[in-house]
Amino acid sequence: MARILIVTPAPPRSLAGNRITATRWARLLQALRHRVQIAERFGQQRADLLIALHARKSARSIAAFSASAPGSPVIVALTGTDLYGDIQHNVEAQESLNTASRIVLLQPDGLSTLPKCHQPKSRVIRQSALPPRRILPPLKSAFEVCVCGHLRPVKDPFRAAMATRRLPDDSQIRITHLGAALTPAMEQRAVSEMQRNPRYEWRGEVPQWRARQLIARSQLLVVTSKLEGGANVVSEALVADVPVISSRISGSIGLLGDDYRGYFDVGNTQQLRSLLLRCERDREFYESLRDQCRVRTPALSLEVERAAWKSLLGELGL
Repeated sequence: MARILIVTPAPPRSLAGNRITATRWARLLQALRHRVQIAERFGQQRADLLIALHARKSARSIAAFSASAPGSPVIVALTGTDLYGDIQHNVEAQESLNTASRIVLLQPDGLSTLPKCHQPKSRVIRQSALPPRRILPPLKSAFEVCVCGHLRPVKDPFRAAMATRRLPDDSQIRITHLGAALTPAMEQRAVSEMQRNPRYEWRGEVPQWRARQLIARSQLLVVTSKLEGGANVVSEALVADVPVISSRISGSIGLLGDDYRGYFDVGNTQQLRSLLLRCERDREFYESLRDQCRVRTPALSLEVERAAWKSLLGELGL
């Protein structure tokens, strides 16, 4: 039994993706009979292994742990802003990769983004998901499309709402948007969008169990992000048998495949609008997306993720 410290920049009770991931991993590692603690930073806690989410934001903890416990392994888990931004130019993030005993990515397409010198010590561990315990019936009067992500620029959060502004009058497409507004300006924009756009409803921050229910109730999940490390919300949709429409970004390609038919170019409102309408009106196309998603679902089981972590810890002698 190892003592494992997971460091994440997201504070306790936060619904930020990094904190949710840290909490999920803690439960998974505890099921493997390890002792796990979550903290925002390393503060001389006793640990046999450090797992750090975010190469740049956790860089000081990574350096301090390595200095305090030389020879003890460090796993650095890369987020989207790490993989597709920080590690390209930020010295602290680059040093975290140098220090890491292993690097964890959430989807395989990100491997090609890493410097070649770090690829041999990198492992892909897809995030598992479970369907909600209670399945809500779909809305009878709407083709519900779920957007699940906090309101911040990297998520391009209003793209789906914009895509519904000029739909034909007979379309029943409605957007249900889940996620906190991280600035007053974002909150005001969401409120204004609801006032001008009857197809858009912003629910704000909701508990994860509620988000899973609403995703499973929907006809589609839409991911509009400019970048993602490997969004767990995609896993949530796939295990609930809900097809996904996504911006064509590496984080989604790694989860859904390069040949997936449900992509639109980042920021392209017209392409997204066309895809939404096609999903609503072309049943054959909609079912083809669902079939492609179902092929990916077995890799998202808890058993697969647990086995991947067990194998990785075994490589480190734990």
